[in-house]
Amino acid sequence: MTRHLQPSRLDLLALAHEGAPLFETTLLQNMKRLAQEAQGLQSDSSVQWQARAELRPRADGDDELWLHLQAKAAIPLTCQRCMGIVITPVEVNQWYRFVANEDIAMAEDDQSEEDLLVMEPQFDLLAVLEDELLMALPLVPMHDECPVAPVMRAGQADIAGELTEKPNPFAVLEQLKKNK
Repeated sequence: MTRHLQPSRLDLLALAHEGAPLFETTLLQNMKRLAQEAQGLQSDSSVQWQARAELRPRADGDDELWLHLQAKAAIPLTCQRCMGIVITPVEVNQWYRFVANEDIAMAEDDQSEEDLLVMEPQFDLLAVLEDELLMALPLVPMHDECPVAPVMRAGQADIAGELTEKPNPFAVLEQLKKNK
């Protein structure tokens, strides 16, 4: 990999002029925020991703820089039913259009359908990749069918399979109120 194609300090114009996509594998443990969400992360857990930059002509004669980011990962998360580990496939397939500064991005953001990013001399593609993977995580990760039956806590089932209710902690207060 050449010096201008380092993902954490990427020269997007050089990538666009080169014309070839950048293929990489990044360990999940190197993505600190994503690693915090993961449970039971293996040392070889990784994200396969590719990025391709291109220049598209505009009506005014200038070229616009676009970036296409694709990624796939299998991230171990906590199942919200059984509290075991569920391997969750996550995919990213996103296009970005680059603008000169933050003011232009804010002005065009409401009208544009694509995601806008501000052009930087050394673009941190790995930070954007991590952001996209975090946003792609499910709100409530769970198995389709849990390997272990979930443990019931609030109203426990008795041997016959019927729910028994816990005593109401306010029942004593209710009795005091009736006695007065």
